[in-house]
Amino acid sequence: MRKRFNGWVELRLAVVTPFLDRQHGTELCIIEQIERLALEEHWKIELYSQEVSQLSGVCPASGVSRASAEPVFWHKVSRIPGPHLLKYVWWFFANQWQRWRDCRSGRVRPDLVYSPGINCLDADVIVVHIVFRAFYERVRPELVLRRVPLHGWLRVIHRRLYYKLIMFLERRIYPDPGVRLVAVSSLVARQLRSHFQREDVTVIPNAVDTLRFTPEARMAKRKASRESGAYDENDFALLLIGNDWKKKGLDTLLKALAALMDMPWRLLVVGSDDPDLYRTLLEQLAVSERVHFEKPSADVLSFYAAADLYAAPSLEDAFNLPILEAMACGLPVIASAQAGASEMIRDGETGFILSGAQDHLRLAQLIRRIYLDQPLRLAMGEAASRHVLENCSWDRNAAATREFLEATLGRHHLKPSG
Repeated sequence: MRKRFNGWVELRLAVVTPFLDRQHGTELCIIEQIERLALEEHWKIELYSQEVSQLSGVCPASGVSRASAEPVFWHKVSRIPGPHLLKYVWWFFANQWQRWRDCRSGRVRPDLVYSPGINCLDADVIVVHIVFRAFYERVRPELVLRRVPLHGWLRVIHRRLYYKLIMFLERRIYPDPGVRLVAVSSLVARQLRSHFQREDVTVIPNAVDTLRFTPEARMAKRKASRESGAYDENDFALLLIGNDWKKKGLDTLLKALAALMDMPWRLLVVGSDDPDLYRTLLEQLAVSERVHFEKPSADVLSFYAAADLYAAPSLEDAFNLPILEAMACGLPVIASAQAGASEMIRDGETGFILSGAQDHLRLAQLIRRIYLDQPLRLAMGEAASRHVLENCSWDRNAAATREFLEATLGRHHLKPSG
């Protein structure tokens, strides 16, 4: 087997994550890293997950020889139905038990355990995509029972219990210097330093598929996408993609657009949340007829193709990958400073940064400016696409991740198994 560094052979990496697909930012990031580490670096990946899709080079671990040519072995972890909190607790202990059993039997002996988020107690490296302690401070007012209708109490109590559990695990795990932490943005690194006194956090930003998301690909789909969405020629289409629309800043965006009723704007909101939660606000603002909701699609490029502007006034977002995808496609973007991906924006050149996430009047001013100034719109999109192409590829992300994992292994003074 080809030697990698310091005379050591390639890593055998255990990746612990509840599911993998390409529709969610965190999971997409892990897929891109796994494929490059496994297929290009020839590392062996022991993947512990409940569901896996759209991942190359994967085979079921059960009944498969360790000499299999496939570089990714999927150990399917059991799951149960029920509320999210119950499913998370089951997942947490089920994957821990399954990995302990595999190690004890000698069947799997990974060199490092790699976890996106808190999925186990024994991770050597955790990629932090959100600091719940910081996030909870922002959403706490929404979790006061007297502020919600009686029929919403069960949902609020469930969210509070889930957040409390995650914050308990954060307090137990993140201060441990033996656990290496990777932050997806400098914003997350600052939060880890502030709440857990971790001064040694490495920042490895998320990236984008620079071959798929391009201005040329977007423009090739634009006519069909606009016709599919029934947009008029003069309609100015705004786009917001993601789950947890409140966290993504949809309230602020709707209030901003309500102040721009003299413009021919249309808003497309893509995500898995329930649109009915926004019916009352839409009616209060008298914007119902101009806002359209859609479920996520594998053809996400068609959403960018239909849009003229990507708006992301996030209240709290460790990264927000659609911002980067939109920039790669040549779309002008407006992003809150509370979104980690805003660190990739040069304010006024490759996009606009909204300093106050809830400042809907300032957001309205920026939207109007981009709408009225077509040369600015085009120049900003072109500059954004060039910047992403040069600085934000998955190859760069995976290379930085590989170097970090190798350094972690060296620090632990471990020798990988052959």
